[in-house]
Amino acid sequence: MGGPRRIVLLGATGSIGASTLRVVATHPDRLRLAGIAAHSNWRRLSEIAREFSVSEVAIYDAAACREARASGAFPEGTRILEGAEGLSEISTLASADLVLVAVVGTAGLEPALAAIAAGKDLALASKEILVMAGKFVMEAARAKGTRILPVDSEHNAVFQCLEGHPGSGVRRIVLTASGGAFRDWPAERMEKATPEDALKHPNWNMGRKVTVDSATLANKGLELIEAQWLFNLRPEQLTAVIHPQSLVHCLVEFNDGAMLAQLAPSSMTFPIQHALLYPERAGGVEPPIDFTRLVRFDFRPVDLDRYPMMGLATDAMKAGGVAPAVFNAANEVAVEAFLAGRIPFLAIPRIVGNALGRTPNFEPRSLADVLEADAQARRGAAEDSLNLK
Repeated sequence: MGGPRRIVLLGATGSIGASTLRVVATHPDRLRLAGIAAHSNWRRLSEIAREFSVSEVAIYDAAACREARASGAFPEGTRILEGAEGLSEISTLASADLVLVAVVGTAGLEPALAAIAAGKDLALASKEILVMAGKFVMEAARAKGTRILPVDSEHNAVFQCLEGHPGSGVRRIVLTASGGAFRDWPAERMEKATPEDALKHPNWNMGRKVTVDSATLANKGLELIEAQWLFNLRPEQLTAVIHPQSLVHCLVEFNDGAMLAQLAPSSMTFPIQHALLYPERAGGVEPPIDFTRLVRFDFRPVDLDRYPMMGLATDAMKAGGVAPAVFNAANEVAVEAFLAGRIPFLAIPRIVGNALGRTPNFEPRSLADVLEADAQARRGAAEDSLNLK
């Protein structure tokens, strides 16, 4: 690399942020933190700033930012930026080489575009960015000549399997899904599923929203849409399969019928390290799969009756236009309402289906068009969350 790669980490206090910090700490000669950002957890952010000697910090929430500035908890000389503008500013630091976007939902869109405009490479852990505005993000990256490195375990796996293979030789890509907390529950029991139930993921340690998305399989739908943009694929080239062990992260099938698979333990340190060090390889944070013990690889098709969100996501991907943004926006609102106890678990796909049905679909000409469709979908979903019980 010719010196440590300097990273701006957006979402430093979340689960992806925690795994990223482990990777950075494991490779201090190769990776450094140039800037860190979080929504509101300034206390944890101050600990990270001290541990990794970071002097550039951004806090999205205005009240939390004021508390942080008044606290004296950050090292002397730390610059603390505020709000959405602060996230975009820290993403364009002259000292940074790469920006890792790991914020929840669509809040990372503007910082991601700012980073691309500044010529920074982008490591994407927030799938919603490409789902919402893949057309504009990919156009900006091509125009600027910047790299977009996938951090989601499935997309990073596809990236590794495709390296050295022309896209014309790919027949289809199969993403794997754990099936989430309810994969073995009888259907009638899911009617009474609580947020606490949904947050008991069998394999992964993730944030609350992503863990619920895993239970509905909305996350896999979002990942299929994101993969379409990342790898320039047609909707019919993308599918998913249930793989309970979460050890195989993708299958890439070529025109001759042969397949390549990528395997790794279910820890985000593996894809994060690959993205941050790419194209180099180094010792991992955690041990690999132990084949001296019994290891099983089970696969089964996705049951759309059990996972209606998968069908809705696939329909949105095929429709194109602003439909994927509508799917994402309505899902964010519905998941928030479920976690707050305002709606039952099975109301989530009803709310998303209603949003897709009533929001006119069209091909956006600008980012403003996407944002308006997003806002319209959120308003409708919010109304539904008050009425669907």
